[in-house]
Amino acid sequence: MDTKIDKELDATGLRCPEPLMLVRNEIMDMRSGQVLKIIATDPSTSWDFPKFCKFLNHELIDQTVVDGIYSYRIRKG
Repeated sequence: MDTKIDKELDATGLRCPEPLMLVRNEIMDMRSGQVLKIIATDPSTSWDFPKFCKFLNHELIDQTVVDGIYSYRIRKG
């Protein structure tokens, strides 16, 4: 899937709640429809980010984990 990434956020090494707070701040500064790519190492992001998206009507385009690196793409609602 070839989705244009508008912003990238590196949250590796950060622990809950820091990755979620950084994502929240980035999303607030974006326009509707823009895409944020996030990489993180905290396993809690695998449930925090989907819940965040559902609650605030953002689209979780995809999420993957490879070798302990969690990757997400979120489209702002």
